[in-house]
Amino acid sequence: MNIPKSVWWLVIGMALNITGASFLWPLNTIYMKEELNKSLTIAGIVLLINSLGMVVGNLLGGVLFDKLGGYKTILIGTFTCLISTTLLNIFHGWPWYAVWLVLLGFGGGMIIPAIYAMAGAVWPNGGRQTFNAIYLAQNIGVALGAALGGFVAELSFNYIFIANLVMYVLFAIVAISQFNLEINAKVKRQDNIDLNNQENISRFISLLLVCVVFAICWIGYIQWETTIASFTQSIHISMSQYSVLWTINGIMILVAQPLIRPVIILLKGDLKKQIFVGILIFMSSFLVTSFAHQFSMFVIGMVILTFGEMFVWPAVPTIANQLAPKGKVGQYQGIVNSASTVGKALGPLFGGLLVDLFNMRMMFLTMIILLGVAIIILSLFAKSKAAKKIFKPSNKLE
Repeated sequence: MNIPKSVWWLVIGMALNITGASFLWPLNTIYMKEELNKSLTIAGIVLLINSLGMVVGNLLGGVLFDKLGGYKTILIGTFTCLISTTLLNIFHGWPWYAVWLVLLGFGGGMIIPAIYAMAGAVWPNGGRQTFNAIYLAQNIGVALGAALGGFVAELSFNYIFIANLVMYVLFAIVAISQFNLEINAKVKRQDNIDLNNQENISRFISLLLVCVVFAICWIGYIQWETTIASFTQSIHISMSQYSVLWTINGIMILVAQPLIRPVIILLKGDLKKQIFVGILIFMSSFLVTSFAHQFSMFVIGMVILTFGEMFVWPAVPTIANQLAPKGKVGQYQGIVNSASTVGKALGPLFGGLLVDLFNMRMMFLTMIILLGVAIIILSLFAKSKAAKKIFKPSNKLE
């Protein structure tokens, strides 16, 4: 199945957007601690507020998509990001850095669900392939932005801010010129979900169950960027080696898709089972990494984690797209993105408390138990009326 040209432009736009964001996000804590002389606690609070800004942006972006359409929503988010990054280049001392960071999170939060919802609207028959393409674009952005960001930061943090702005300008050009797909991506509007409609209630409850699973997965996943990152430093694994782990992650996501395809075919396109397999792989990753004291073991843990990610991440927005009532695709994608953002916000705090109060082994054990809870919640979703009615396995791989 050939991906439509309009979806390709959404994929390119997503890659540019995430590349710009990824120049900055891995270095936020370092910049606030080393350059602004703020404590890790203050940095953590700022990142928490940044995540909350993203949640608000996710939800607002979803609602605006359903009311204004994807093009206008993405433009609002894009210009918010452009304003934020421009001001960040001019005023990046304290407290302005924190202010622009939160505003950047809000603007970026509006863009992501709108792109997902627009992709689903312009190619409704694309199924998993639609969201897998967007997911791959995100990971290209993460791998490219994080890798280049580390190199640029060694020259000067000011260049990071400039690079961030340049990428958003490029994204704005693509968005303005290629995202005006209102005629094709128009979704029948429905201002409010009819809560007297039993089917809509069932769909929404099913969505919330999926969101809880998604948030738990992110609470675990984000440990690799926080507590596990700190742990690697404590056992004298260099920053360059730690960066290699994320390079491996990005490269695998781009080239290892054929390796999981036989499993997806074996599961007959059942998205619930795909997420179940992914969570089991996540648990295996934490089990292996809990014994890691050498770089090679962290590499193995990351490889396992990445396979789990490849099963879970594209499946969740696909489920949201299929659960959404007419006129609520954007809102459902916004809720899903908010769930991931909540996981990203709570994960560092939760993991950090476990390490501070106990040790790394307790953090790994807790994450495995938490992912086990996610499997139980996933089983509740699988038994829901909406899931049974909408998600029917087929031999056709979407």
